[in-house]
Amino acid sequence: MKDKKFRELAKSRVNKAIKSIQLIGNLANRSHYNYTEDEADQIINALEKELKTTKQKFKNSSNGRRRDAFDFE
Repeated sequence: MKDKKFRELAKSRVNKAIKSIQLIGNLANRSHYNYTEDEADQIINALEKELKTTKQKFKNSSNGRRRDAFDFE
């Protein structure tokens, strides 16, 4: 039962995350948006940091719930 629920939630959440990342990628279109390289780096760093945290959670099987919201510095 737990494995079925895990698979259902994982499929839904991973697909949502992929769609969100694709939408973030659309922000790179300079014909629609102006941004600095520093702003782009901040976005990429925030995404990489969260992915690294998620990888560690799976490796350590911990279930901590640290929530860092992204904002420009």
